[in-house]
Amino acid sequence: MTGALSPDDLAARVPDGALIALPPDNSLGSVALALALIRRRARGLRLFCVPVGGFLADLLIGAGCVAEIETSAVSLGEAGTAPRFVAALAAGTLTMRDATCPAIHTALQAAEKGVPFMPLRGVLGSDVLAHRPDWRVIDNPFAAEPDPILLIPAVRPDFALFHASLADAAGNVWVGRRRELATMAHAARDSFVTVERRISGNMLDDERLAPGVISGAYVTGIAHAPRGAAPLALLDEYPAESAVLREYARAARSAEGFSAFLADRLMPAREPA
Repeated sequence: MTGALSPDDLAARVPDGALIALPPDNSLGSVALALALIRRRARGLRLFCVPVGGFLADLLIGAGCVAEIETSAVSLGEAGTAPRFVAALAAGTLTMRDATCPAIHTALQAAEKGVPFMPLRGVLGSDVLAHRPDWRVIDNPFAAEPDPILLIPAVRPDFALFHASLADAAGNVWVGRRRELATMAHAARDSFVTVERRISGNMLDDERLAPGVISGAYVTGIAHAPRGAAPLALLDEYPAESAVLREYARAARSAEGFSAFLADRLMPAREPA
């Protein structure tokens, strides 16, 4: 395991313009890493949301870090719309690449398997295709009759960023049932993970823990960041801070409110020691 790193150390290794895979708000997003990217004033990032964006994406967009986003949706869930995402689209400062949840996962699975594309059917007949010239419809070469099939090109993110409960001495991280994070890590060139705790030993040697482990072979950097997912939830360790997310949704309706919320409610409490 890489030792004694902070979220800011990891953020410093993410260049401007990088393609970043982010999990949804209910699947171990690293708020600590998002704030570290904001602190370093990252610019021109391209977000690949797996498969939807939320609080993390809205934070990075509101801070001016993002040039492009590919996603099937951006929402704060019960807290309402993602205000800085909506404002950036209206202002024309953000490029939106519309996708579907299956298409997002298919693109990553192709990269995970090392193939240039994978087929998909569900998008056929939808209006999404009209806005995705990079997706191709061909005729199924194994069918005796005309049988159109959609080909989704592989997407290999530069970085997968997420939070985990545990990291061990071998550099493995434990994410429980959130196996989409494994797909992200397998597909990405590099994976940066913030964790609640470090433990000794090798979790892959434990039959109970091993099914929820992402091998250290796919993890490039690990930073210790207790409560690094908050105000989002972390598995059964702590719940989402619903009141904070609702407060954010109200404040971030304006650029001024967003900046004040970021400075007053997020940054001071989570600056590195």
